[in-house]
Amino acid sequence: MYFEIIALALILFFALNYTGRISVNRFVSDNEVYFQKLKESDWDFYVRARYGDSVNPDFLFNKRVKRGLIIIVVLLCFFISNISYITVLFSIIIGYLVFKMDYSNLKKYYRRHLHDIDSMLPYYLKSLEILIQHYTVPVALGKSIEDAPPIFKEGLQELINEINSGDNTINPYINFAKTYPVRDSMRMMRLLYRLSLGRQEHKQEQLLAFSRTISNLQQKARELKYKERLEKMEKKTMQMLVATGVGVMVLLVFALLMMLNV
Repeated sequence: MYFEIIALALILFFALNYTGRISVNRFVSDNEVYFQKLKESDWDFYVRARYGDSVNPDFLFNKRVKRGLIIIVVLLCFFISNISYITVLFSIIIGYLVFKMDYSNLKKYYRRHLHDIDSMLPYYLKSLEILIQHYTVPVALGKSIEDAPPIFKEGLQELINEINSGDNTINPYINFAKTYPVRDSMRMMRLLYRLSLGRQEHKQEQLLAFSRTISNLQQKARELKYKERLEKMEKKTMQMLVATGVGVMVLLVFALLMMLNV
């Protein structure tokens, strides 16, 4: 009887949702203002780091909310004959964990691919250096967006918007460095800010210092890439040696068994 009640409750819930009598989508849309308070401050960044501009972060966030709510309702259906504060709290906790799952996965993805983002920054800064030779730093930043790696575009747009709003302090540059906390990003943004303040007669000297720093970053990126390739080759070689050793051991055991049988 217990399982029949659960099955009936689940069927009723999905039937009402399918016919539109109740709508999880409408519920999420009507209460979006409240659900947005659950949104992590770096959610948009992680979504764009994973998918670029092809996916709307708010759309994915609403999917997370709907999935969490459905899990809560399904669990409550399972506990329908034994509803209590404990079962309700348990259902909410599990629903919240399901809600946080996508965020955790994107955060892990970003950390795994942080070195890829790290390797993009020196080459982007090199292209920016060429533009700075002909334009002021804010103008060069604006012109660099089109050819910048997708991961940097949102942060660059925010940086330019802050500068255009009249913020002449170092804060917009520091905020960009905090958004992309990769190797030497903070130092490079400080150099870029000082370059934006420099007088025209000192611009060439500052550009040379900026260029030398970028060259060092590119060299580090190449060394890291070479090291990773070498480690990958060593890992494959070790796997081949282990597989060969295991194969030889199997052949020896097989040959020994054959000799004993003879």
